[in-house]
Amino acid sequence: MGLRLDDAARTVEAHGIGGAKDLPISPELAIAGAVAALTISFTVLALAWRTPRYASQDVPPRGGHLLPDALQDVLDSALWRGALRVVGLLFFGWAALAAVAGQDLLTNPFFGMFYVWLWVGLVPASLLLGPVWKAVSPVRTFHLLLAKVSGSDPARGVLAYPARLGYWPAALGLFAFVWLELVYPYSTELGPVRLWASVYVAVMLLGGALFGDTWFERADPFEVYSSLVAKLSVWGERDGRVAVRSPLANLATTEVRPGLVAVVAVLFGSTGFDSFRESPTWVRFLLNTDAIASRDWAATVADNIALLVFCGGVGLLFALGTMLTGVGHGQRRRHLPSQFAHTMIPIIVGYIAAHYLSYWLEVGQDTLIKASDPMSTGADHLGTGDWSVNYWLSYHPTLLANLKVLGVVLGHVVAVVAAHDRAISLLPKRHQLTGQLPLLLLMVGFTAGGLFLLFAA
Repeated sequence: MGLRLDDAARTVEAHGIGGAKDLPISPELAIAGAVAALTISFTVLALAWRTPRYASQDVPPRGGHLLPDALQDVLDSALWRGALRVVGLLFFGWAALAAVAGQDLLTNPFFGMFYVWLWVGLVPASLLLGPVWKAVSPVRTFHLLLAKVSGSDPARGVLAYPARLGYWPAALGLFAFVWLELVYPYSTELGPVRLWASVYVAVMLLGGALFGDTWFERADPFEVYSSLVAKLSVWGERDGRVAVRSPLANLATTEVRPGLVAVVAVLFGSTGFDSFRESPTWVRFLLNTDAIASRDWAATVADNIALLVFCGGVGLLFALGTMLTGVGHGQRRRHLPSQFAHTMIPIIVGYIAAHYLSYWLEVGQDTLIKASDPMSTGADHLGTGDWSVNYWLSYHPTLLANLKVLGVVLGHVVAVVAAHDRAISLLPKRHQLTGQLPLLLLMVGFTAGGLFLLFAA
């Protein structure tokens, strides 16, 4: 993928991330302040937080306030669940209409619905509403309808889902998505994106037929992504009912399964690569690569390698940071990365919020305008065609910069709290503080690196 003018224009319109122009503050000051915040947080925790306060996934949480019976009855009703499924089907149908009948133009709303509404929008939606994709997922609805037609139980498949697979299929699906968005040179052409979405639907339905609903919980990249982010919402579960509780208490209940470290590594590493690929250093390197090789594929190969390095590097560094500590009786070091993997979720959410904030707000509005004309015929089916994008936040760059830095710092502070609570519940007393130092240094490195990339983009 050479950095030709037309390619650059397509990338900016399809993935217009605000970079250094949005951050009119000193990067050195921001990084120093973030490191200080993490260090102070750890010190306070070491002095004041000496016993674990949140249950792990193995102990059902008892805290939180249950919803009133009347509201719980509404949420459990077939009418409510059906309404949510209808919302998912309407979204799917409108996106499919644009993908199948729309024109292969950047004005096609399918790109915004796929890259912005679905991918980026899952984060705020899951933070506010809980595991929203599980409730509205069109592939789950199709699976349910097919099961009803065939007279089978949608919860059970032909085979039992292998426990050793864990979240690995979801990790592969997430990597396939970020590869399509960030590396594939034709990511803004309708055919390849439409093909990716079609393969996703087919694989999900086939997996659902084989393994039942468990397949969606552990293999659907969007459902796993949404459910992990939802661990930072206030919506939890207690005795089969919805309970309102601390996000940290919900976060501690993240299920530890094979592949969880890979999932968080892909999510965090790909976001870091997205910033890195827009940095002047990488752009100059790609230009030189093309000049030497005189082939577009040279830059594409470089991007592929860089994406793998970022995702694999995050996973490797996290594994080393969690394993370089003392272990108690009956524990194995290789199990520690999975036990601490949930602490990466606040970091991911904070960095995604910082990296995609202006992109989501502005391109999301633009998508809503274009969605009124899915086939690019000049129609205005939704009545939004004459709306205009509000760029208020971009017109206040200092506020935007502070929000982005705050997102990164707050995410890491929450991660330090979650890691401390898990450490004092897992590690022997002689290692409860010193054993956290490698992970603290890792988080400081992630913070500094994340902010540096955010400023460098």
